[in-house]
Amino acid sequence: MSATSSDATPSSETTETLEVVLLKAGRTKIRYPADVVRDDGTRVTVTAAWASPGVRDFGFVRFGPGDVFTEHYWRDRWYAVKEVRTGGGTLKGWYCDVTRPAVREGGELVVEDLDLDLWVSADGSDVLRLDEDEFAESGLAESDPHAAAAALRALDDLELLARTEGLGGLLA
Repeated sequence: MSATSSDATPSSETTETLEVVLLKAGRTKIRYPADVVRDDGTRVTVTAAWASPGVRDFGFVRFGPGDVFTEHYWRDRWYAVKEVRTGGGTLKGWYCDVTRPAVREGGELVVEDLDLDLWVSADGSDVLRLDEDEFAESGLAESDPHAAAAALRALDDLELLARTEGLGGLLA
């Protein structure tokens, strides 16, 4: 699927469900159902429950059953931002994936993960760059230098935003 094709029909409110498909190195890493909150033609916002079995402990945050993700995907940006809350509504923080621009085709929202991630704690005091070693080992810089440069710019932009203004304005 190309990053230029999309079903960009804007809708302000819908109860539609789609499948989020996360690709990594050309293979499906995970797919899960999500409810579309909004699709304005550029950004698709969905909500989804934690989709993996059990708990995932990253050391700085734990994700698990009951957690709710409000996920923001852009058709024109090289990242996705996921606001993470407990089932009771307490904000845990934001997990940002560096990705190719999202593609919505039919009932799927397809996103290609480019390994780089950023974690921002709920109070904004922790801003952590993640998986830079995986990115370096992926070989993207050699196989697709344009994508590698865009990915690094996206991570830098997200980190700067998180450390200065916070992510709230981006997601409003």
